Amino acid sequence: MKDTFKHKGMRQQLVDTVKKKGIKDEHVLRAIGKIPRHLFMDSGFIDHAYVDKAFPIAADQTISQPYTVAFQTELMQVKPGDKVLEIGTGSGYQCAVLIDLGAKVYSIERQQELFKKTSKFLPKIGYRAKKLIFGDGYKGLPDEAPFDSIIVTAGAPFVPKTLLSQLKIGGRLVIPVGDSVQTMTLFIRKGEKEFEKHEFGEFRFVPLLEDKN
Repeated sequence: MKDTFKHKGMRQQLVDTVKKKGIKDEHVLRAIGKIPRHLFMDSGFIDHAYVDKAFPIAADQTISQPYTVAFQTELMQVKPGDKVLEIGTGSGYQCAVLIDLGAKVYSIERQQELFKKTSKFLPKIGYRAKKLIFGDGYKGLPDEAPFDSIIVTAGAPFVPKTLLSQLKIGGRLVIPVGDSVQTMTLFIRKGEKEFEKHEFGEFRFVPLLEDKN
């Protein structure tokens, strides 16, 4: 569990890379520069930790590309103290970025193997979510709603209405929508039944699976 000067240097190069790709939010860039991404991966893959690409992890899932993590996070416009729901804890890397930004994070993971691993690992390296839950992300977390923002870290074939209903007025849902290729989509809740929709190009995610626990 070491984080060396070499790792820190590699992270700064990664920050430069995502900056060149268009990420402007200084808080997001600082989090990418600070969080030891290599600790989220098996030790054999350290060299891949600071390359801007997705990488396989346990349970046929991936740790998202750093640019994608930064892109989704920037769209959320997280402020310290925001209540955030994350669908798909995965490796915990995106969760750590949100915690670093000062968010109170509630994160749901439907893969038992990943859930067990990540819920032990995150606090161990100093990142404490409000709640890590093993369950079906499509249902969201009605007991804790409403949320300032919701992020979905897997490709969704459709937008779950349950998630839209759990946003605060003014809240933001960031979700990649589509089957084999997804369109990054932002919904801003403008009123009880009114949502503003923005689309931001194509991304590739592992699928968001329903009722698979």
